[in-house]
Amino acid sequence: MYRKIVMLKQSSRNDKTFKWGQITLSQRGFLQGICLSFRAGERLVVLTKTSSDWWWAELRGVCGYVPSSYLQPSDPGKEEEDPWQDEEYFGNYGTLRLHREMLSDRPRTEAYRQVILTNSPHLRGKVVMDLGCGTGIISLFCARLAQPKAVFAVEASSIAEHTKTLVRQNGCEEVVTVFQCRAEELSLPSRVDVLVSEWMGNCLLFEFMVESVLQSRDRWLKEGGMMWPSGATVCLVPCQAGSYYAETMCFWEQLYGLDFTALQPLAQMEFFSRPRFSHLLQPEDCLATPCDVINLDMLSLQVTDLEELNGQFIFAVEKAGMFHGFTSWFRVQFQNLDRDGTTLELDTGPYSEPTHWKQTLFMLDHPVPLVGGETVSGNILLHRNPVWRRHMTITIQWSISSTEDAENCQVQTKSFPMWR
Repeated sequence: MYRKIVMLKQSSRNDKTFKWGQITLSQRGFLQGICLSFRAGERLVVLTKTSSDWWWAELRGVCGYVPSSYLQPSDPGKEEEDPWQDEEYFGNYGTLRLHREMLSDRPRTEAYRQVILTNSPHLRGKVVMDLGCGTGIISLFCARLAQPKAVFAVEASSIAEHTKTLVRQNGCEEVVTVFQCRAEELSLPSRVDVLVSEWMGNCLLFEFMVESVLQSRDRWLKEGGMMWPSGATVCLVPCQAGSYYAETMCFWEQLYGLDFTALQPLAQMEFFSRPRFSHLLQPEDCLATPCDVINLDMLSLQVTDLEELNGQFIFAVEKAGMFHGFTSWFRVQFQNLDRDGTTLELDTGPYSEPTHWKQTLFMLDHPVPLVGGETVSGNILLHRNPVWRRHMTITIQWSISSTEDAENCQVQTKSFPMWR
């Protein structure tokens, strides 16, 4: 369980400092684990209970393994902060900065416009909910392009006041009604035929707006109604990241004629212990064909399913290169209302036009040279933080094998908190 904890036991050293350094962990395939150094009485945050003896934790912005027997809960009776961090979350969406970024993302915005335009004959006379409508761009598309009976535009942040103005300014007030409230507090005059939302975050689920979408589906979507997106897919590929590795690690080799390599272990923990958002993967840096690791059906997905999502992968290395890490992105699908099997897709990967999400990079602790014909296989786990509900940890377990020596491979695991 993710929680704040405090160090109790003390070492025999006079300074009462635990200094574990870098050790080899034999349990459950954790190899060459980075372990945190800490003093008795310090507080840290447990991110993942990777085994009964070793937990993956964070201390002062640095992540590593800690021995579970040295920890105990900190201030169990103290009231925790808001686990949804609503004030911060909705505060960010109450400013124009994020909305400008999203509206400037043409692949994203055009995908929704095209879905509505393509389905306009079937939307005529229907009731649509636009959940998390922001400035109301999707609601305005519906009203202008499809002649629906009504559009319920739902937005919890303060931008909703301006959305009402935009609806009036664009002559859509007879069709579009703006509801300024959280989805969980929503009261509508009727159920809806279509629930549309742009809920996706980094690695698809980050911020977990999808929970509000699923709860709204269960409360307000008519039987036989449609969800947009109707499906979602998490994609993964082993990759090179030479320029980022040089920027964060090689930088410390020689500075002004001086040896700064002593800072490389610190740089590794600081830059590689968390995912790198807004990474732009070049297609030529993919070491294999990308793999779909997780698929979601938005009509059948349940809120409880979000706690842990697990996917498998097997990559056949197609060319020699330096294996720096894995890159992830997502695709979402929009099924047509006539259910003829036709779908429109929004792809945020490296082979499509860049979106504001870009891709997410997960760096290994140390790069590994690969040659064509080798295989990288394993699994990926998206584990929702049990306390901080908009956050999650992504754990990737992998091994590398060759056709000549398929049985001699080491299993390695690394966990990446996003963000807590």
